[in-house]
Amino acid sequence: MADKKVRVTLIKSTIGAVPKNKKTIAALGLRKLNKSVELPDNPATRGAIRKVAPYLKVEEL
Repeated sequence: MADKKVRVTLIKSTIGAVPKNKKTIAALGLRKLNKSVELPDNPATRGAIRKVAPYLKVEEL
C-alpha cells in the first residue's frame, strides 16, 4: 500500500466554500482549478478527500 497513489483534481471553484473546506483543499496541495496532484493513498488523505468530495475528481493510479 505504500506505493499506491491517487490523482486528485480540483474541478469546482472554492470561492463560495466554507473556510474550513478551503483550508482542506489547500492542504491537499490544490491551488488552481483543473490542476492535479498525486498523493499517497492512505487513510488521512482519503479522509481529507471525503470532506471536500464535491470539489474534487479522484483517480486511482
